[in-house]
Amino acid sequence: MRESIHKYFQIGTIQWMSHPPANYNILDSVKTIACDEFFDALEIGKQPDDETRAAVKKILEESHLKVCYGAQPRLLGPKLNPNDIDEEGRKKAEATLIEAVDEAEYLGAKGIAFLSGKWEPATQAEAYAQLLKTTRAVCDYAKTKGMMVELEVFDFDMDKASLIGPAPYAAQFAADMRKTHNNFGLMVDLSHFPTTYETSKFVIQTCRPYITHFHIGNAVVEEGKPAYGDKHPRFGFPNSANDVAELTDFFTVLKEEGFFNAENPYVLSMEVTPFGDEDGDIILANTKRVINRAWAMVED
Repeated sequence: MRESIHKYFQIGTIQWMSHPPANYNILDSVKTIACDEFFDALEIGKQPDDETRAAVKKILEESHLKVCYGAQPRLLGPKLNPNDIDEEGRKKAEATLIEAVDEAEYLGAKGIAFLSGKWEPATQAEAYAQLLKTTRAVCDYAKTKGMMVELEVFDFDMDKASLIGPAPYAAQFAADMRKTHNNFGLMVDLSHFPTTYETSKFVIQTCRPYITHFHIGNAVVEEGKPAYGDKHPRFGFPNSANDVAELTDFFTVLKEEGFFNAENPYVLSMEVTPFGDEDGDIILANTKRVINRAWAMVED
């Protein structure tokens, strides 16, 4: 494409993935990303304390970045499950997502994203009903603040083993949600397509009416290899599934399916994280190079 990718998408990154908290100070991370004009958006998560939260808010207010909020770590860390068959467990997950809406609003985000929890085949129908209950409650609360709620589609049998996806099941869930809530959407992630044994064209065409947000990244799906599963390694990682060709195909499908929207661009964030002793800033630069090359390869 001769035109800039920034015309059609707000390019972002996931802060806690680009700079994992075990190795990076969050304020340094947010400032580094805010100072990089390549980024139009930043996805931020739960803050460790009030002082940090206020400092992050100040940086974001000065940055002209679109702020997005990921509630996935709120669920994954303490192993909370929004589709828990146990009602008390489900309520705990719902409570942290309600808290996430408040924190997202404070930080300047217009919505939150989350993921479904683990499930068992014997209780799939019950889990689905529980997830609807949780998501509708969170959407009800978010709607009072004019905010969106997005469900990220994950693998169902490889790593996260989430209730939602694969893509057809995600589309079914989104259709059920849209019957009652217009502030619900799906987030799809290129790095998850190999883990659900699907292609960009299949996922995007299947979920098309409900997609409101995009992630891109990589995955290793050869069992026994380093970074196997949902680990989001860098592009070019050994034995991995996605690189320039796959991202070019992804962009091409988005173009064909009408997702190039200059008037109201979708957020498209890189979800790539350093593996082992890799450097997060080098991995960010790696990802930008892959984006630039793949975008250049898309036909006008």
